[in-house]
Formats: sequence, C-alpha cells, structure tokens
Amino acid sequence: QVQLVESGGGSVQAGGSLRLSCIASKDLSCQYDMSWYRQPPGKQRELVSRVYSDGKTSYADSVKGRFTISQENAKNTVYLQMNSLKPEDTGMYYCNQFGYGRAWCAEEVWGQGTQVTVSS
Repeated sequence: QVQLVESGGGSVQAGGSLRLSCIASKDLSCQYDMSWYRQPPGKQRELVSRVYSDGKTSYADSVKGRFTISQENAKNTVYLQMNSLKPEDTGMYYCNQFGYGRAWCAEEVWGQGTQVTVSS
C-alpha cells in the first residue's frame, strides 16, 4: 500500500521559515506529480505547489516568491521550503501523489498532514 509520510511542520513567528518533507513510495514504471495542499482553519483545502514528473513546478499566487518545491528522486522525497511565512499560511499541509502512465499507476494518495502555525 502506497504511503506518504510528512514531517517538518511546527510553530513559527511571521517572517520565519519551515521546510516540509514528504517521503513517498514509488513504482519506477510510473510517472508522478507531487503536490502540497493546505487547509486553513475553517476553509477548504487548496493547492499550494506542484512538481510535475518532468520537473516543472507551479505555485499558488499567494506563495510565489516565498515557497519552493523540490524533489530528491534518490530518496523519493519532495520538499516544500517555506520562507517569509505569514499568519495566513497557517493550516494543515498535506502531501499528495498522483500517479499515471501505466494502467496500474493511476492512483492518488494523500499524506496524514502536518500542522503549520504562523503567529504574528
């Protein structure tokens, strides 16, 4: 069973930094897009950033220039470096893996979430 294991959340003051990590299980015959989502308190889950299987990245407008997504394929790990954090970045952050390519690759997996709290 595919699992995603997240870590790196915590509490910081505004302006601080955190780095989230997500260790994934991957089938080398599949392609994967890896994403970070967040769910602020009382709000819906939203896409923060994505790294595609070809290495291209995308970001929500609210985090552009502050967050950086990267992956270390040898460790099956995707990171989210978060700098200049703001109170509005507070929320539960979830790692997401979307597999495609071969028929058996089609699967979407979510991590358990890691809490990020930014105080003003």
